[in-house]
Amino acid sequence: MDSGLLLNRRNLLAGGLALTTVPSFAWAHGDHPVVATTNGPVRGQTDGGVAVFRGLRYGADTGPRRFQQPVRPSSWTAPADAFAYGPASPQGGAEANQSEDCLFLNVWSPGLDRGRRPVMVYIHGGAYSNGSGSSPLYDGTRLARRNDVVVVTVNHRLNLFGYAYLARIAGAPFLDSGNAGQLDLHLALEWVRDNIEAFGGDPSRIMVFGQSGGGAKIATMMATPAAAGLFHRAATMSGQQVTASGPWNATRRAEAWLDALGLPKERAAEAATLPVETLLKASEATDPVLGFGGLYWGPVLDNRSLMRHPFYPDAPSQSAHIPMIIGNTHDETRAFLGNDPANFALTWDDLPGKMTNREFRIDVAPEPVIAAYRRMYPDYSPSDVFFAATTAARSWRGAVIEAEARAAAGSPAWVYQLDWTSPIDGGRRGAMHTDDIPLALDTVMATGSRAQGPEAQPMADRLSRAFVALARDGDPNHAGLPTWTPYDLTRRQTMIMDEPARMEDDPRGAERRLFAAIPYIQPGT
Repeated sequence: MDSGLLLNRRNLLAGGLALTTVPSFAWAHGDHPVVATTNGPVRGQTDGGVAVFRGLRYGADTGPRRFQQPVRPSSWTAPADAFAYGPASPQGGAEANQSEDCLFLNVWSPGLDRGRRPVMVYIHGGAYSNGSGSSPLYDGTRLARRNDVVVVTVNHRLNLFGYAYLARIAGAPFLDSGNAGQLDLHLALEWVRDNIEAFGGDPSRIMVFGQSGGGAKIATMMATPAAAGLFHRAATMSGQQVTASGPWNATRRAEAWLDALGLPKERAAEAATLPVETLLKASEATDPVLGFGGLYWGPVLDNRSLMRHPFYPDAPSQSAHIPMIIGNTHDETRAFLGNDPANFALTWDDLPGKMTNREFRIDVAPEPVIAAYRRMYPDYSPSDVFFAATTAARSWRGAVIEAEARAAAGSPAWVYQLDWTSPIDGGRRGAMHTDDIPLALDTVMATGSRAQGPEAQPMADRLSRAFVALARDGDPNHAGLPTWTPYDLTRRQTMIMDEPARMEDDPRGAERRLFAAIPYIQPGT
């Protein structure tokens, strides 16, 4: 390292940075902190006392290696600016900045002093098909500053670019195509392991946490041998992965996609050369396994990187030692089924026709389910039954199975259920899917947050500090909560995240028992 670039007292003070926040191994260009990484030096910014590095490259451009394993980037010598978020994976969502060159991550640190702080790596949702680590809801400034932790968010390949399984159709070099997006996450976590100490983090206390698809990606990594040792705590929020897609179902989807592209199987390799827009359009083909919707993309039991289902038939032994939080919200499906105003005005005559396999994602007749809910909750309206039953059948069920599996293995998780309801729309959306994101990340004031009203910040303090405590000590208990005991198969202890928070044994137990009698396979797999 060029000693002429090392920081000294004069340029530390001139840059407005405290002596304790930038160490002698960092150097400065004006008031921008610069940190040496294994790939090369990177130059960030400061925001309210937090060093912020956006768009840090952890992998090479995936375009030239479409559908293949990721590789590390070439190194560089001059400081690379880390001022802007990197592109998101190509997708059909609303992300403005998309590219196959998408292997970037972001770091927020309250001190570049080798302070060995807990590291909290957030993995975004959007199923396996949409999203990025650059949403305002995921900004790590406040979480890092208030809790003295290092926060990381990640982009990786999504949808067909990360999970189109071509191995049984095209062979090499596409043998890892069904889990390429997961392999990106492994590479990102390797970067964190190798570099985070220079950003003030502790490489022996890396926690991964994520909501919806982010939680499912984490559950999958918990059963993936190549991910072993890359993280030490885990928290999933409304995101489970009990089973992965089997190789034949994944192949059927790839074949349907190739048909939509007009490519016979013997020309499957040509998909690696077609325009991004063409590939995405073809993924809108009807899913041959589900029978509706666009093609499902997700992790594949390929017997290369993933050699067992994540939480079937039991909890993976490789991650039994990892402390884990499993969370869900009370009214998950009001987030997506609640977008149709008609679903809030259902009649009892309407209800059986609405409660189909398309909404339940399990094979069960609606009439006995409706009758059971009317017995359990006599005051529920038809719409209340619709949202409660679809939540329990398709969203909550996987969380219960994972909690049961961890308990049966002797490594119980801490389980929570978000009951707190935002006053938005008069509260009719309940505690819906995604509502715990701004609470866990302490971003209730961010664009896109539904957490409003005087109780929003106290709720964020409650949940975010539990996540911080898990990252720091491997136990989510803190002074702002009643004693949180792990989930066992006798009491099924659950923290009800509400105002105030409280512990309950087996909440919604009658609903759990109702659906436990019906075989469950992860929706989409």
